[in-house]
Amino acid sequence: MDEERTRIRIRPMTPADCHRVAEIRVGGWRSAYRGLVPQSYIDSLDVAQDAEFRRACLARSDGSVLDLVAERAGEIEGWACHGPYRDGETRTRDAELYALYVDPGRFGTGIGRTLLQESVRRCTAAGHPRMFLWVLEANARARRFYERAGFRADGAREHFEVDGVQVPEVRYARQLGAR
Repeated sequence: MDEERTRIRIRPMTPADCHRVAEIRVGGWRSAYRGLVPQSYIDSLDVAQDAEFRRACLARSDGSVLDLVAERAGEIEGWACHGPYRDGETRTRDAELYALYVDPGRFGTGIGRTLLQESVRRCTAAGHPRMFLWVLEANARARRFYERAGFRADGAREHFEVDGVQVPEVRYARQLGAR
C-alpha cells in the first residue's frame, strides 16, 4: 500500500460529513456499549436523526467546540469533538473531550490515537491547562485506550440515565502543556 492510502488526515468536520459521522457514532454505540447500556436505547439509535443533530450543532456553533474527522484514502473513519470543560452550566479554562468514535471496522488501526493526539495538541496550543473526559465505568477497552494516552481516573464519578437505567461514568484527566 502506498503512503497516501495509509496516511490519516485530520480536519474540521463539515456539514457534508455529518451523515458519515452519525454512522460511525451509532455504530460505535452498537459495538462498544452493548451490554453496558440498555439494548432498547441502542436499538432506538437512528443515523438520520443523529446526522441532523450534528448539522444543527455545527450551524449554531460559536467556535468554542471543535469537531474533527479522521480520513484515510478519502474515507472518514473517525470523529472527535472537544471544547471547554463543562462544570454544570459553567465553562472552565480546562478542555473536555466530549466524544471520540472510530468506525468499528477500523478499531486498532491508529484512527482513535491520531484523533486523540490532535485534540490534545489543539487544546494544548489553545492554552488549556488540563483536559478531561468521561467514560463509562464498565468500558474497559476505552479506559485502557485513554490510560495509554496519559489520562488517569481522578476519582470523580457521575451517572447518566439511559432508558431509566443509571449508567456510571468516571472522569479522566490529563495535564496539558509542559510536563
